[in-house]
Amino acid sequence: MDSTPPPSSASPCDMVSGALGEYIPRGDEEEPGPGAPRGENGQRERPRRGAGRPEQILGAVNLDRDLRITDSNLDAPVFEGVDAVPGSSFVDLLPPWDVPTVTRRLRQVLDTGEPHVARVQRLRRRDGSELVVSMSILAAAPPQDGLTVSLIAMARRLHLYAAETAIGTSLDIGETAQSLAESLLAWGDVAAVDLDFAVWTGEVVTGRPQGRIRLRRAALVPDRAWPDGYVTPGDDLPGDASRLLAHAIRRDDLAQAVVLPDRAAIEQVLGSPRLARALVPGDQAACVACVPLVLDDEPPVVLGVAEVWRRADRPFEDSELFDLQELVARTAHHVDLARQHQREHTQVLALQRRLLPRSAGDTIETASVYQPATPDSAGVGGDWVNSFPLPDGRTAMVVGDVVGHGLGAAATMGQLSMEARALLSAGLAPGEVLEHLDETVSLLDDAESGLAAGYSALGSTCCIAVYDPVSHRVEMASAGHLPPVLVTPDGSAGPVAVRPHPGLGAEFALREPFDVYTFAVPPGSMLALYTDGLVEDPATSIDEGIGRLSDAVSAVHPWDGLEEAARRVVASLAPSHLRDDVTLLLARMIGYRKEDTATWRLPARGDAPARARALVTGLLERWGTREDTRDSVLLVVGELVANAVRFARGPLTVRLIRTGHGQLLCEVGDTGNGRPRLGRMDLLGDGGRGLHVVHGLTTRWGVRWTDDGKVVWASVGR
Repeated sequence: MDSTPPPSSASPCDMVSGALGEYIPRGDEEEPGPGAPRGENGQRERPRRGAGRPEQILGAVNLDRDLRITDSNLDAPVFEGVDAVPGSSFVDLLPPWDVPTVTRRLRQVLDTGEPHVARVQRLRRRDGSELVVSMSILAAAPPQDGLTVSLIAMARRLHLYAAETAIGTSLDIGETAQSLAESLLAWGDVAAVDLDFAVWTGEVVTGRPQGRIRLRRAALVPDRAWPDGYVTPGDDLPGDASRLLAHAIRRDDLAQAVVLPDRAAIEQVLGSPRLARALVPGDQAACVACVPLVLDDEPPVVLGVAEVWRRADRPFEDSELFDLQELVARTAHHVDLARQHQREHTQVLALQRRLLPRSAGDTIETASVYQPATPDSAGVGGDWVNSFPLPDGRTAMVVGDVVGHGLGAAATMGQLSMEARALLSAGLAPGEVLEHLDETVSLLDDAESGLAAGYSALGSTCCIAVYDPVSHRVEMASAGHLPPVLVTPDGSAGPVAVRPHPGLGAEFALREPFDVYTFAVPPGSMLALYTDGLVEDPATSIDEGIGRLSDAVSAVHPWDGLEEAARRVVASLAPSHLRDDVTLLLARMIGYRKEDTATWRLPARGDAPARARALVTGLLERWGTREDTRDSVLLVVGELVANAVRFARGPLTVRLIRTGHGQLLCEVGDTGNGRPRLGRMDLLGDGGRGLHVVHGLTTRWGVRWTDDGKVVWASVGR
């Protein structure tokens, strides 16, 4: 049997009233219906209620687009004196200082249709007193036009519950303090929350603070213009005021609430016109309750102080002070949770930014952008990007996305990033580096090793690219990461065709060798490495997102500054409300000029060292190299070639590079797989002397591995 009620054309105001009747017993007397007669003030006449009837606490007001009242249901006794007369402006029911804020909220709901739910608000009665309500603003249901404002009269215990629920919804310390101040407004005309500076910055707070006491104003309501000199959010309280408040609430080493009942007492305690201007919100404020935010610990920790101001004709009653202290006590732990989150967020963000590229070499220009999803998204995510020059003159670019957010993801991110840098600097190819990172993620996720700590990085992705400025080529390998975008000097752009591979830490059966893809990047080419937050959109495919990125990067002019261009690309692609962290690295390839490099291929014969020295001598003369530098380079090249002839096989490749920072880079490649090592030199033997000569004449030397052998390189200052 269908029990669905027939459609109704009742207004939203009548619908709220009808819904109220479903949950509040009505007793013997009936409420007036929509057609009930109205009194002289335009409101429906309410019949006298039975003595045992429960008190109604919900009402509704309909507004048109000009914010004028079209209908209302404020018939409950608790709304007595709130004159919602049809045709009058809704803001006439508000205290004057609340009018701008509430008007802005009403207009926002009209424009966007998004409701504004459950905010503490005061309404004026005709006798000058005020009623505290929980106000929600909703767009009127079609076919009605305008707004429906729902009002719930806030009984004290109900308000305590609602306030505690609202305060615990954010991990941002500013929003938490603001929610507390808005809830405290139910007991006064002005509410402020001042926090210890260590709480504001997320530092450790102790029960007995050492040194100078410093309080910072974290929240202040209502939102209006304040007198000159008054401390507003973000400002530090004067030092005298901080010490005064701290001393007042720490009587006998116990944090206690303090009430100053009148203007004379306030002026006597403050003792300074400057402090009065800083702490007293206006001439009418003549009574204040200061309630400490105490974290229940041993010893108790005072996080700050909440102040509630009233006019002289409304002194605080004992029951009200009890409610104030209970609310602050219930919500102090929310403030501490926000402090802890702020601390973790700051630590993770510092680690994240430390991994951002600091500088590149003379052969490449880089710029990066990192944007976390939201300030209170349980910390910052595990996206990272880095670029750094390698000792052999090449440049490495790494981008990764670690699963999850927060400190666990940040720790894994830092470990993988540093490991990748160390392995690349040691000369390993991108594919070999990913093999090591894959093993690291598997070890971190091994529960038996005790390293997991409740966090799993399985499925993290990484892409490594290494740019050779002499050959103008890039070696790239990827572990489950989205393909980089390449823009060539002729303006064509598109993703690099890197073979897909599972993410890091895949099961053994799924593991395959990481392919290294090599491609040409002529001078002037641009490479974009990024994480998925930049291109993912639920409404479109990932290929469309990569296509939009390709178009945006190809629009960067060769003369544009790369930092500004990177910010512009992110601004054009990233959504206004980020669902994931956004990371972008732009790299513009410059490379070495042809006249600054030379390469020779020599057979691995006994005369190879002499031939190499002759070829290098002619080149150094053309370059105008100093004689002492020339002698050092000839010795180094001769020893490296002789070592390759003795211990390697196949043809040799000799390369000399004149870098832009006063160094000559000598490289000798062969097809051997043995690693040259600098051991203890035997004075009576002839083995190992060559590497000691190289070590003594160079600023740095090392080995990098290739598909068919190795390259030994050495840097000599010129």
